[in-house]
Amino acid sequence: MKDYIALTKPRITWLILMSTGVGFWFGLRDALDWWVLLHAMVGTGLIASGTAALNQWYEREADAKMRRTQDRPLPAGRLTAGRAAAFSIALSIAGFLELGFGANWLTAWLGAFTLATYLFLYTPLKRRTPHSTTIGAVPGAMPPLIGFAASAGELNAQAWVLFAILFLWQFPHFYAIAWLYREDYARAGIRMLPVVEPSGESTARRMVFCSLALVPVTLLPTFLGMTGSLYLAAAIVLGGWFVFATMKIMADRSLVQARNVLLASVIYLPVLYALLVLDRS
Repeated sequence: MKDYIALTKPRITWLILMSTGVGFWFGLRDALDWWVLLHAMVGTGLIASGTAALNQWYEREADAKMRRTQDRPLPAGRLTAGRAAAFSIALSIAGFLELGFGANWLTAWLGAFTLATYLFLYTPLKRRTPHSTTIGAVPGAMPPLIGFAASAGELNAQAWVLFAILFLWQFPHFYAIAWLYREDYARAGIRMLPVVEPSGESTARRMVFCSLALVPVTLLPTFLGMTGSLYLAAAIVLGGWFVFATMKIMADRSLVQARNVLLASVIYLPVLYALLVLDRS
């Protein structure tokens, strides 16, 4: 059972559910419907787990070549590929039906789109081009849209702002991970940017650019009437701190600084989400 759970990448699923919950909160037009919220969270959790498990099934050979992934259930031989695939497909179908019948079909199809783009676009492109990170950021930013659609039944500018925040946040976060594990990725033939450009100059520039672009985007919720002035002030301070963390890597392209950017990103997003929820207009 531990190996089946490991296939679902629970540490990533909690972030997905957090983003889904924020989207649901801002999609509310009437009183909170706990039943719909439950279905939205369970359905999203199921389809996210199924997507993660299918990804591990697809990349089992590459995972066997990387130190940080070679002990996963499939490359370690603790689960067979057939059982993992059946488990993954069952989770994905259950998540789609849970979202469709428990929330609405817009939510279900957004979940299906997330799975399809992650598995059939992002995953195979990782071995072909470093631009796969940009492609993968699209399904990676879908959870707020799924949550918003579950409660509102539609998507509007507020939903897309939440999408844009998560979309831009991913680049410093995942470039830092790629930097830390670039030797592993190279062994597996995965063409992350730090692998194809070992100097790290382009990677550092993109980290800084995306963190800078994130600042004005995080201010949009206030201008769209989603939040108050408390969030606005805090978002400016928080964004400045995140930019500073990424700019340090321009001068010192080391593993230490990459780890600092990763830590900053992990702190930044939950704090920003908490501010969004607490200061909702």
